Amino acid sequence: MTFFESLLLLLLLCIGLLQLSRRLLIPYPAMLAAAGMLVALVPGAPAITIEPGTALALFVAPALLDAAFDFPVNIARRFWQPLVVLAGVAVLCTTACVAFLGWWVAGLPVAAAMVLGAIVAPPDAVAATAVTGTVSIPKNTLFVIKGESLFNDAVALLLFGAALAVQEHGGLDAMVTGRLLAAAPAAVLLGILLARLARLTTPLVSGTLGGNVLQFVSTCLVWVIADRLGVSAVLCVVAYAMTLARTQGGASSPRMRVHSYAVWATVVFLLNVLAFLLMGMQARTIVARMQTIGLDDAARFAGLVVGAVVVVRFVVVMISNRLAARFPVYRGNAEPPTLRQGVLVGWCGMRGLVTLATAFALPADFPKRDLVTLTAFAVVMATLVIQGLTLRPLIRLLRLDRNEEMARELAMARFKLNKAGMMHLDGHDGPEAALLRAGYAMRLEETGSDGAEERHRALGLSAIAVERAKLEMMRVRHELDAPTYDTLVEELDWRELSLLPEAERRIEEN
Repeated sequence: MTFFESLLLLLLLCIGLLQLSRRLLIPYPAMLAAAGMLVALVPGAPAITIEPGTALALFVAPALLDAAFDFPVNIARRFWQPLVVLAGVAVLCTTACVAFLGWWVAGLPVAAAMVLGAIVAPPDAVAATAVTGTVSIPKNTLFVIKGESLFNDAVALLLFGAALAVQEHGGLDAMVTGRLLAAAPAAVLLGILLARLARLTTPLVSGTLGGNVLQFVSTCLVWVIADRLGVSAVLCVVAYAMTLARTQGGASSPRMRVHSYAVWATVVFLLNVLAFLLMGMQARTIVARMQTIGLDDAARFAGLVVGAVVVVRFVVVMISNRLAARFPVYRGNAEPPTLRQGVLVGWCGMRGLVTLATAFALPADFPKRDLVTLTAFAVVMATLVIQGLTLRPLIRLLRLDRNEEMARELAMARFKLNKAGMMHLDGHDGPEAALLRAGYAMRLEETGSDGAEERHRALGLSAIAVERAKLEMMRVRHELDAPTYDTLVEELDWRELSLLPEAERRIEEN
């Protein structure tokens, strides 16, 4: 069977599993990862390996940009305390605990044990976005989980680089230390610079299919450039996405936004599906390499590490949660977190592709490389499957499902936008204004008239512009979360497109 034929069969399997996942209300990453592991153990099943550098650039970079683009900088400032705790303290504590287990139980050198700790410490951005996208949780909790996933990979990968350098060279020289210390600020500056350059090219390809292709190509290029320059690729992509969102989102045309959002949603979803399935399929490769130690001893050690990463995160989150609830100075401007929110955040620690890719990227002569790789795989599978499958029941048990809250928020936001558009029409007379008022009041489809088509179009577009300004004000005031904001932007885009001439509504490659 050729690679293409194997890929087609895997995609068909994914489609079937996605339907089953939707009907059983199970987050699809957990089901796909488990299915991939089962497929890998079937005799004659295709063996598809993951090249670490390519996997990170192809699977992680687009998902990271997609998540960071919707994460406003002011939200990061507002929730700085929990983000620092989760992306910094939790990662460091997990790394230290796993490193101790690696040194004490598995007999790894201290530096090699630190490498293992850094590999399994960070929850994954792809996993967090994919799993939380299948459930409905309080927006403050969602902000914290998504924000954490944008920054903890960078902290862990910096620790990974430092520990690996110590293991390979016996210590950190001045040059390597300086490069590691500069990796984070240099990555942020590089991301901002590349975003500014990307904005200059946007008008040249706006309204074309090539424009959407360029978005994906540039995202992967940003990751590759940062990686080749030795700076944090994660922080570079995050800074790139946030800068684009602040400087370009409002300037792009509605037709480009509608098409771009649809394409990104589909492609990122496809990449996530393939990533989780391929992660599970690495089981055969990992087990086949387990020749130097017994599988029983390796499984016991992997079980200890899985327990450690889950318990350490939960303890750190709950301590931080209680401190923030009791001391206002500790939580800053954020609302006091509840105990139930702390339990949910503590349980949302799914590891994913970054953990597996960094494990596969270890050099061949790394001490007990097979044990480290198996342990990383066990952590990924256990957190994805166990925590992923139990996430929805936990949300129901904690009574944190916010479907009704989201519906009320969306209805109220629509009312405010509608009111803003109608107020703009005050003082305007004539059949065109009356028609627009009826459309705002009764949500009817606007239609033009033969004699005043241009005036109707101009008046409608100006009213929608007022609604957009009101929407941006509500976003700045934190009255909306990202999904609600995106829904309303899409609704306004479609209404604006309905007022534009046919020639201006098409996206063509000229």
